[in-house]
Amino acid sequence: MSPRGVATPDVRELLFAAAERVVEREGPGALTSRSVTTEAGCAKGLLHAHFAGFDEFVAELCLDRFARTAVKARALSGLAGQGTVARNLEAVALALFDPGGPALSGLAMTRPAAALRIREALEGGAPGFTAIQEAITGYLQAERRLGRVAETVDPGTVALAVVGTAHHLLMTNWPGAPDPRPSMKRVVTMLVTG
Repeated sequence: MSPRGVATPDVRELLFAAAERVVEREGPGALTSRSVTTEAGCAKGLLHAHFAGFDEFVAELCLDRFARTAVKARALSGLAGQGTVARNLEAVALALFDPGGPALSGLAMTRPAAALRIREALEGGAPGFTAIQEAITGYLQAERRLGRVAETVDPGTVALAVVGTAHHLLMTNWPGAPDPRPSMKRVVTMLVTG
């Protein structure tokens, strides 16, 4: 455990990673401010020193993970003409299912204050599913111009289907449920290969 008065580098990421480990190992019901700080090996008050409360922490964690996936999605444009279209899209779609993703999304929805904070941030322009959808649309348009996606494929519709499927799988996942990633892969492949 970090001694009192010693600076902890990148506190947000330290606490976010700890929360993901707790959720992955024990489920969303085990996530508390105490379980997060215990897992992180830091002082109990550290979380509340950096966040207004546990709901803000949960909201910020979800928003941070959405932003990371949006960065991956924006990088798709640089992959046009490389690899396979399905694999490139899978990498972005599956990033939403990184450790703790499904459970954290469900947790945020059970905490009204966290859900409200997330909605307000997304309405204010924080990257989320819309940013991911727009990046996928742009990528598929580029691939269609290169002839790697059929002219009959509507990039916007495919992007909506990919994001909608990911959202559905995230919101309907529970501890012990089948791994959603194989379903996501099948949907992506079917959408881009017809």
